[in-house]
Amino acid sequence: MSMTICPEGFYIYKPTAKPVTIIAGYATYHSKCMSDSCGPLAECTDTGGCVCVAGYEIPPGHLPTPDSYGCADSDECLKTSGTCGSYSNCTNIIGAYTCTCWVGYIATNRTSPASGTNPCTDYDECCDEICGPGTCTNNVGSYACECHDGYELVTEATPDCQDIDECLNITICGPESICTNTPGAYTCECRVGYAPTDPAAEPSLTNICIDIVECAKVPPICGPYSNCTNSIGSYFCHCFHGFRLNKLAVIASYNNPCTDIDECYENPGICGKDTVCTNVLGTFYCSCPDGLFPSTGIVWTVGFTYCQTIESFVEEIKPPEGQTKERAFLGNMDDQLKEHVGGFLPPATVTNSFAASMEVSGVGPRVKSSRLRRSSTVSSAGDGKTGSVILGISDRLVAAMVQPVVNQTKTNVKTETVELSLESIGPEVHDVGISSLSANNNTMEINLEDLANNNNGSASVAFITLNGMESLLSHQYFKTENQTEMYSDVMTAILMSMNNTNLTEPVNFTIQHKKTAPENGLMTCVYWEEKTEETIGEDTMSWSVEGCWVAYTNENYTVCSCSHLSTFALIMQIEDPAPPNPFLEWLNRICVTVGLFFFGLAIFTFLLCSWNPKINNTARLNLCICLFFSHLLLLWNDKYTDEELACTVMAGLLHFLIVAGFVWMLLEALQLHLLVRRLTKVQVIQRDGLPKPILFAIGYGVPFVIVGVSAVIYSDGYGATAAEVCWLSRTRNFNWALTGPVILILALNWILFLATLWSLRATLVNMKSGVSQSKDTTLILFKIVAQFVILGCTWILGLYQSNLFFQVLFIILNSQQGTFLFVVHCLLNKEVRDEYIKWLTCSFNKEKQGGSVRDALSVSEDFDKAEG
Repeated sequence: MSMTICPEGFYIYKPTAKPVTIIAGYATYHSKCMSDSCGPLAECTDTGGCVCVAGYEIPPGHLPTPDSYGCADSDECLKTSGTCGSYSNCTNIIGAYTCTCWVGYIATNRTSPASGTNPCTDYDECCDEICGPGTCTNNVGSYACECHDGYELVTEATPDCQDIDECLNITICGPESICTNTPGAYTCECRVGYAPTDPAAEPSLTNICIDIVECAKVPPICGPYSNCTNSIGSYFCHCFHGFRLNKLAVIASYNNPCTDIDECYENPGICGKDTVCTNVLGTFYCSCPDGLFPSTGIVWTVGFTYCQTIESFVEEIKPPEGQTKERAFLGNMDDQLKEHVGGFLPPATVTNSFAASMEVSGVGPRVKSSRLRRSSTVSSAGDGKTGSVILGISDRLVAAMVQPVVNQTKTNVKTETVELSLESIGPEVHDVGISSLSANNNTMEINLEDLANNNNGSASVAFITLNGMESLLSHQYFKTENQTEMYSDVMTAILMSMNNTNLTEPVNFTIQHKKTAPENGLMTCVYWEEKTEETIGEDTMSWSVEGCWVAYTNENYTVCSCSHLSTFALIMQIEDPAPPNPFLEWLNRICVTVGLFFFGLAIFTFLLCSWNPKINNTARLNLCICLFFSHLLLLWNDKYTDEELACTVMAGLLHFLIVAGFVWMLLEALQLHLLVRRLTKVQVIQRDGLPKPILFAIGYGVPFVIVGVSAVIYSDGYGATAAEVCWLSRTRNFNWALTGPVILILALNWILFLATLWSLRATLVNMKSGVSQSKDTTLILFKIVAQFVILGCTWILGLYQSNLFFQVLFIILNSQQGTFLFVVHCLLNKEVRDEYIKWLTCSFNKEKQGGSVRDALSVSEDFDKAEG
């Protein structure tokens, strides 16, 4: 078979589907090129031949076949050197090839693939932050990464520098810690309940976590009023006894603090019957009301102690030989307080103890209502030993009220027996200045802060007044040649719980006077001093002026400055008056005796004379009786000053008789006024004046009410006075119980006098029109003026006793009230003179003879006859 080799671009091909025209052998010519004219991987040319598609060629030595042109892949990478250019790799693929830049290189035109015309150039990888957290260094065709601390180079990762997880090392933070990985580092923290050994640094193997002692924190982690118990890694809180949590399921803290349980409210009968329950923080205290006392003394045992009367308590005491039950009571209380040092007593217990101690001692406001049978009473000389015992009890009672503080606290207590002001400051108090405490309107000013600075930052001071203490610590304990009088309350100032009680500066006391101070008096600041006389081996006590002086004084108050604290008072010194004038004493007794004689004659006359039945002499009779006995008692009211009961009764009786005398004087003036009104109207009357029952009810009822009310208000106002007579005391202005009614009665007398003159105005104008009426009217006016002057105005002279003349005049006029009454109502009475003549001539049965002068009170009889 003959073979023909076709020119380039042609081959012998005999497609089965399209016969070709045989020109010469197998050579073909395509007049029309179809998609399958040249076979696979070949295509027609515009010259009518077939060629391989791009990327293919007829391998050398290959002959086309009838079924295929014979195109095979062309390996461009081998065929043409440098096809892709430098820094690249050529990769042949079927029908084509690809160019890939070496690592670290990139095509010049990054939007087109690398090729011979788009060669590869060096790529700066550092611009793409390929290293991540580290330092990148670009090299030709590559780069180098230096990772930061906490990172490591991982070339397989992106970026190359990867975080190191240090927490995979479980010991890196040390024990009882928590490790937390962070990018490039890690943090360590202690578990709850633990803290680093050095709190300023993080935990580590060298700064390990140790247990936190939460209970040592300030402020306390459990809040106030709680106990904190530490445990490993934690803590527990427990409320103090007497406290509880508001939210029981939540641990105690400042947001859920322990609060006080009010036992007195939740258990009203917890202390028992007739008791006083006082709730305080964390507990409660039981005490007794005034008038009762705990059966076990000041220390109360719940469920065992009960309140009993002071009388029964004292009766059960078995005192040592030679000691009274009252003194044993005070001694037992003092012993209990000494054993109770450091313990706390609530204010209710303190005030009850004060009230009981004063009542047992026979002084204070409860003495009058007390049924306690005391072995003795307190005289005007006082009882310094008992007072000193109570002062010692006071110190310990008040000290038991003080509790440790860090800030400033003030407590004020006031009862009818005691008034107390207590102030404490703690270490956290600064710049408080001068502290002022008050008790019963008396004040004390003290620099408490300076005292605290000398006593570890804390100091407490109390200022107390006890009602009745001035009776025990009498002014007679002040040794002086002058007369003395207690002019203030007895005050006690106490410093408690202090080692150094030396004052840094004087303490000032502003003390109120009990009454207005006289100009001639010397006010003296004194303190109660107790010391042992070595010569006699006995304790002595007295009021002393050492270390105290008057800084300022006026009639109402005095400022005392003292360089120490103790028990203080104001004592008024008055120069002893001149000795009694024997002449005045003799004259007074003679004149009073004469006056009493004529009072007796007047009383005898009013009782026995045959009076006109129309005349009512009840008022003048009882007036003379009251004045007689009051003048008689005034002769003896200085003889019983040492006998308290007798002196009190005498003073009260004198008060009653004098007030009664003035009331009967008012009734007598009223009788005269009523008579004058009837005379001016020329009335016919059966009997002049008020009925006897009304006269007696007023004459003795009014004085009884005045004296009774005065005794109830201030019974101590009756007794021995500073003038050493049994009379009304000036304390609390009690003397106004007499002065007030007397002024009122004198004012009413003056009103009646003016009213009587008004009723007689017509008679006075026409006095010459009738002789009988003129004489009657003149006598009535004379009696009205004479009685008013005799019984009322003579007392005014008592205000002017500065010289001998007025003293003599007062004695004569005041003592002769009986004489004047006898002259006016007896000697100037014609009927009475006739009766005296009968008695003297023993002719009692002789008929009475008429006269021109009649008794003023019987003038109405003339008018009756005139009308008849």
